[in-house]
Amino acid sequence: MQIIKLDATQSTNTYLKELSFEKELEDFTIITTKDQTSGRGQMNAKWESEPGKNLAFSVLKNNIGVPIKEVFLVSVCVSLAIIDGLKRLGIPDLSIKWPNDILSGNNKIGGILIENILSGSKIKRSIVGFGLNVNQEVFEKAPNASSLKNIVGTVFDLDSVFYSLIEQLHSYLNKPIQSLENELYAQYHSQLFKIGERSTFRNQNDTLFTGTIEKVSISGKLIVKHENGDYEEYGLKEIQLLY
Repeated sequence: MQIIKLDATQSTNTYLKELSFEKELEDFTIITTKDQTSGRGQMNAKWESEPGKNLAFSVLKNNIGVPIKEVFLVSVCVSLAIIDGLKRLGIPDLSIKWPNDILSGNNKIGGILIENILSGSKIKRSIVGFGLNVNQEVFEKAPNASSLKNIVGTVFDLDSVFYSLIEQLHSYLNKPIQSLENELYAQYHSQLFKIGERSTFRNQNDTLFTGTIEKVSISGKLIVKHENGDYEEYGLKEIQLLY
């Protein structure tokens, strides 16, 4: 494991990806910063972060060996590791909001961004990025966002939070995750936000509808049961679950 700490960078994922193309990096090389100036979420969504108050890091996992068709298993594994790391810090009411948000109650506290480099039909390596709101108190552009400080009421040491999360990520990502697929998905569904609850969604046409989250498929699609009893699968950005 190698940890590279930066004073500031536009994106830890971009920095690590470019570095991995320049030279051979050891497994579990980590880039971390307390000031990510242009953090990205899924589909290039922007991440609001106050310098020095939050965490952003990216981890390189080599030879992960998961087939492309089961790529979401990496996200499942990472999400569970983050949840475990935050539980150890005493953060309450944690859940995973599909596809990549970490919540405490109804508040978003973190987001995952995974970028995979492929080789044939398998994932050669994964760059796992995570941003976590730690000590920031005000979020002007994200009404559903909160932080560990706002939720628990105390100031957190950023290094302690960082190492708690890294310890769990190292543990989870070094498991034979493909052979543990059923077990990992069962754990993931037990932590999935609003699963089994009647909820409101917005589709790509900006139309609201009511349905129930049944599960997430092996390919990472959200399976929703509509009011008429029909089931439908939705991919990334095809549907939005309203809080």
